[in-house]
Amino acid sequence: MKKTIKKVAAALLAVSLAAAALTACGSGSQKETNGAAGAETTAAGADTGDKKVLKVAMECSYAPYNWTQSNDENGAVPISGSSDYAYGYDVMMAKKIADELGYDLEIVKLDWDSLVPAVQSGKVDCVIAGQSITSERMQSVDFTDPYYYATIVTLVKNGSKYENAKSVADLAGAAGTSQLNTIWYDSCLPQIPQAKIQPAMESAPAMLVALSTGRCDVVVTDKPTGQAALMAYPDFKLLDFTGTEGDFKVSDEDINIGISLKKGNTELKNAINGVLSKLTKDDFDKMMEEAISVQPLSK
Repeated sequence: MKKTIKKVAAALLAVSLAAAALTACGSGSQKETNGAAGAETTAAGADTGDKKVLKVAMECSYAPYNWTQSNDENGAVPISGSSDYAYGYDVMMAKKIADELGYDLEIVKLDWDSLVPAVQSGKVDCVIAGQSITSERMQSVDFTDPYYYATIVTLVKNGSKYENAKSVADLAGAAGTSQLNTIWYDSCLPQIPQAKIQPAMESAPAMLVALSTGRCDVVVTDKPTGQAALMAYPDFKLLDFTGTEGDFKVSDEDINIGISLKKGNTELKNAINGVLSKLTKDDFDKMMEEAISVQPLSK
């Protein structure tokens, strides 16, 4: 009888220990799954097995920097929580950084206005989305070194009264728009004399549609976006005043494009800067040319 009791007790103890072990494993996994990216680790997001995941946010609708497509052609990456894929210059750069640092890559699709809050809250590790490194943004997030050096251009329609403009002054009186919360809208458009500034557009595609449909005369943007627009809208003309006295007055800080991170995430910032330091401006330009050459032509 005593032996039987001992056997039963031993069996019960084994079951209890197994249950406790399962509970402990479950708690650890839940913490890794639910922990905000960048909150549980200093270098990158959640740890999934052998490799950490670098969560990168972008609009996935801002060609040639980033866009959405239906397959993995050209090396596109799945969009988290979607059956679609993301590609473009930003995805190319994100893949290069993740590969160099030994992370898996997760692309998170967000609206433009949600990008900075997402990195502040730790929902994502960083934003690679064609963001200019402005003083205003730097009050909210940290930035890496530039991963692209941009210039400002103007888009007009062929045949418009502004198609032969040689300077910002020649755009006088034009009705213009651009994307919300960008240096293009906040700083460049007001430099056009007597500009009729229209409401800001929520996305780059929306501002191009505004020009195409005649809701405005000019759109101010950066050169890669302008070059990409010409492929989708053959009736557009790109005006580039760069290097002339009649150019838009902007600082390098305002137009150079960087990767934003949560303030204080110096480990990830330094790691990404280490990758960027191995690339030259020519490397950036070649990658951008490749992105423009494979971008979807849908409007």
